Amino acid sequence: MPEQSAGTRIERDSLGEIEVPADALWGASTQRAVQNFPISGERFPRRFVAALGLVKGAAAATNAALGVVETRIAAAIEQAAREVAEGRWDAHFVVDVFQTGSGTSTNMNANEVIATRARQILGAALASVHPNDHVNASQSSNDVIPSTLHIAARCAIHEDLLPALGRLHDTLRAQAHATDDVVKIGRTHLMDATPIRLGQEFGGWARQLELSIERVATASGGLAELALGGTAVGTGLNSPPGFAARAIEWISVATGLAFREATDHFEAQSARDAAVALSASLRGVAVALFKIASDLRLLASGPRCGFAELRLPALQPGSSIMPGKVNPVLCESVIQVAAQVVGNDAAVALGGMTGQLELNAMIPLIARNVLESIRLLTTSSDLFAARCVHGIEADRERATALVEQSLAMVTVLAPRIGYERAAELAQQAAATGRTIRALCLEQQLLPRAELEALLDARAQTGPGAGGA
Repeated sequence: MPEQSAGTRIERDSLGEIEVPADALWGASTQRAVQNFPISGERFPRRFVAALGLVKGAAAATNAALGVVETRIAAAIEQAAREVAEGRWDAHFVVDVFQTGSGTSTNMNANEVIATRARQILGAALASVHPNDHVNASQSSNDVIPSTLHIAARCAIHEDLLPALGRLHDTLRAQAHATDDVVKIGRTHLMDATPIRLGQEFGGWARQLELSIERVATASGGLAELALGGTAVGTGLNSPPGFAARAIEWISVATGLAFREATDHFEAQSARDAAVALSASLRGVAVALFKIASDLRLLASGPRCGFAELRLPALQPGSSIMPGKVNPVLCESVIQVAAQVVGNDAAVALGGMTGQLELNAMIPLIARNVLESIRLLTTSSDLFAARCVHGIEADRERATALVEQSLAMVTVLAPRIGYERAAELAQQAAATGRTIRALCLEQQLLPRAELEALLDARAQTGPGAGGA
């Protein structure tokens, strides 16, 4: 063993001795992981550490009830685990997220921090608290880390993401009601189509988000099964009967969400299909947000040489060289978030595919990406709703003018004058720059009253319009 450095202490594990910072709550196993994985500088997110603290607290309480761990030691472990869940010792969770694929390093990081803290709570009289024998009793990294992923993701979904998406949905729905009187031109293939109401467009976006919310909520249900109790490979070796059920009930009470023991522990530890399905639903949210933000950016393009049917809130100067230019910055931010979430999902899918035999060894990657996607979608949705969608205004005059100029206005006449004649009229209007209305009046194709009724743009925004 090399000479001990100043400001360190010596810790021991099954591989021998190692120096650890003197004030660190972690021990030898964590220190080895710190040295082995100086990869990204990124650690597991707060949500994951909080859920890991919950699992360790539930395990301690259950081990005490079942007589596995002496009551006073279990109580100190439970208190220390609660402090971990609350974030008090986050600075001592030091292992890089890109580590051993089971997450064993972070599980041991938690075991060592909690054991050290429990010894501090107990004092010298009962100082023997072992990270493996006591904190990790009745558990394995292979059931703790998958369970932690499910708990962290599910809590983040129900406490953060679904409320944020709900607020954005409500904001879109409010805009749908506020703009239902605005008739504008519809577009397919980015080309002029028949008239629609702006409220219908906002309503479509709101419904798209509503369906995304339903898919995420459904996928969250797949996370209700926890691997806890399966220990190393799913057999439950070294976990007493009833441990999983009692610990999971404790977790359900603590989170306010219903969790249950996995129906099949071999599936629960060898596969990460529930997390893959959840990530796919998050990708679906990203796709919806991308579409909505892109549409808004298009409709607000201009302000004089684009569609310019909408005015987005002016949030900041848009150019370092062009004075007065204001860009759709929130839309662009949302689009970038959506791209990142799609990338995260691709990695999660690869992680799910890589599970082999009795363990998926890509759990840290899956957890990191799923939790990041939830966080990014949550924050961007709230900002999008509050700082962009809420303040959107319609340019009613511009919308009306574009409808009148549109060649697609001839569509409603086709049932009366025939498709071929209507196409000729559209070509003539395009060649001359005149409107469909002006040409029809000039050529007296239909009685004026009938023509005006047919060309009523608002009447065209619902079924039943058009000649017979």
